[in-house]
Amino acid sequence: MKAAVLNELDGTFQVEEIEFGAPIGREVLVEVKASGLCHSDLHFAEQDFGVPLPAVLGHELAGIVVAVGPEVREFVEGDHVVGSLIQFCGHCPACIGGRTYQCTHTDETLRGADEDSRLTRGGTPVSQVFGTGAFAERALVHENQLAKVPKEIPFPQASLLGCGVITGAGAAINTAKVRPGDTVAVIGIGGVGLNVISGAQLAGAARIIAVDMQPAKEDLARKFGATDFVVASAGDPVEAVRALIEGGVDHAFEVVGIKPTSEQAIRMVRKGGGAYLIGVHNPASTIDVNVTIDLLTNQVELRGVYMGSSNIKHDIPKFANLYLQGKLNLDDLISREIRIDEINEAYSELKKGAIARSVITSF
Repeated sequence: MKAAVLNELDGTFQVEEIEFGAPIGREVLVEVKASGLCHSDLHFAEQDFGVPLPAVLGHELAGIVVAVGPEVREFVEGDHVVGSLIQFCGHCPACIGGRTYQCTHTDETLRGADEDSRLTRGGTPVSQVFGTGAFAERALVHENQLAKVPKEIPFPQASLLGCGVITGAGAAINTAKVRPGDTVAVIGIGGVGLNVISGAQLAGAARIIAVDMQPAKEDLARKFGATDFVVASAGDPVEAVRALIEGGVDHAFEVVGIKPTSEQAIRMVRKGGGAYLIGVHNPASTIDVNVTIDLLTNQVELRGVYMGSSNIKHDIPKFANLYLQGKLNLDDLISREIRIDEINEAYSELKKGAIARSVITSF
């Protein structure tokens, strides 16, 4: 099958032919119809997170089940599914408690060291990053990393449910538990940031302040539900947010993944408010927090957010149905539909921050 392979940590992919095994155990073989280009994959393509190379990345996938392993219980051929990088065993205390995003035995969704690699190239193993490897014509995935969706939802829109939507909207609804009347600031209006706005709107937030360096993003942010827009490059965004909401917002979400904006999120919230860090930082990155002022005196809740605290079996079908009901905007998240051989160009555009999501729909 054709796949975009990462051979060096240089942020570029080579489209090559690789081989995949037949599904065993609880594995499901999916014909990939759409694969979103998430910024997280670019981080893994440029920085050393310990992933062996060569590797196939990609984790926002939607497609059709074409084969199942002998122990698969949830899916049959022909099902429309969405894949996610959330890996869970289903039996550890976190999973039993419904917190599958905090599973302590994620390796159980992968093949063991004594089993053949799912992906190979000329007989050499190829890493399948996140257990999905969705930048390819097909994906061989454990059934716990898939969720069934209605066949009425288009594949490009469905693919975004696997990461961008559950991460962003989930952060507002599941992690922060935004309530009707709350005030919200969102720093970084890319694909995930737009979904935070959507989630906050669904939860009934009264004011949603979008913060971004690019003034051109204002119209798009308002289309998703932002009530206000702050141009971060025009001055101190913390002062601008506090000028709009006296004392600061109830919830501030950082979706950029850098030190300055993470620290700004902490300073944007009111006493007793919450700052939620969603953006993926460099592995060596740190931020400065004044424990006495920020955490003790101002009682700010500082929390890292992983995948919107989502249970994909519940949340992905939920958001799919909200889209079909016209309550969740997925159409405007898709900036371009591309061929797999346009992946490097698309990631170059994503780096500039001018687009929300490109989605591979042609292999």
